[in-house]
Amino acid sequence: MAMSLTKRKLKIVLALGAPLALCGLLGAYRMEAAGVQRTDDAYVAADYTVLAPRVAGQVSALLVDDNEEVHAGQLLARIDDRDYAAAADAARADVAVAQAAVAGADAALAQQQSVIAQAQAALSAARAARVFARADYERYADLARHGAGSTQNAQQARARIDTASAEVERQAAALQAARQQVNLLQAQREHAAAALARAHAALESAVLSLSWTRIVAPVDGTVGQRSVRVGAYVTPGTPLLAVVPLKQAYVVANFQETQLAGVRAGQRADVRVDTFPDTVLRGAVDSVAPATGVTFAALAPDNATGNFTKVVQRLPVKIRLDPGQPGLEQLRVGMSVEATLRTDDTGGAR
Repeated sequence: MAMSLTKRKLKIVLALGAPLALCGLLGAYRMEAAGVQRTDDAYVAADYTVLAPRVAGQVSALLVDDNEEVHAGQLLARIDDRDYAAAADAARADVAVAQAAVAGADAALAQQQSVIAQAQAALSAARAARVFARADYERYADLARHGAGSTQNAQQARARIDTASAEVERQAAALQAARQQVNLLQAQREHAAAALARAHAALESAVLSLSWTRIVAPVDGTVGQRSVRVGAYVTPGTPLLAVVPLKQAYVVANFQETQLAGVRAGQRADVRVDTFPDTVLRGAVDSVAPATGVTFAALAPDNATGNFTKVVQRLPVKIRLDPGQPGLEQLRVGMSVEATLRTDDTGGAR
């Protein structure tokens, strides 16, 4: 009888406790679902750089191996630079010729100033001679009027005035021509200066092309996708290798649009990498993409024609990983991850 009573009490406890336990589990699940968003449509990404030459030529040296860590500014490869070095030397010679032309034009201008000074002096002398000739004529004419001198002397003095006046006009014309020559020399000097500027520009271009024969790392990172070999002929734009900045890796998680109502920049995130399932990396939401992934597709769907089937869209969410965590050095671009966002976080950095 006691045993039957105990079983009856146990059944009552189970009957009352099971619904309560179920309600508690459902409540906990809803609370978690309300504050957490997860997706396994996520991967590791990094802003890697594919290096390509800007000049054509034969690869003369390849100084890095696959998967080698490199630093910004490190020389990775060289293109045969002999043609470009010769072009730079020729450009330097052209600059020297242009500089000599400018110097010659400056010297000609300086010399022309001396010519102008000489012409001014000659004109002054001619004017003085004319003044003297006029005075001489007046003296001889006065003597002739008073019978103290001959008419011939007066006539000769008059002729000397005419000669002196002609000399003044000739020297004035010479001075004007000398001054006009300055304008011509200045124009020639400007032409020489323009040629010098053009030569300098050609030299800068040649030196720049020569520098482009050196392929250097733009950032710290790891070499990947090395497709070039020594001796290969490459043209501008030919992919040589990639430099992947693994230390700046981040996560791109594609969440359904229905999951993003509470997502804000700065909210904390947990990341589990499929390769290392026991490692949890911490991070924070950096930003949400401005459009769904399909928006930027090469062939975007046209929902205005044909039958329409509604498909839940996904938007990429960028997650920055906290620096200094164990396991970051093992990340590789393209690894699959599972991202969990804590949308109950206010978004402040912690």
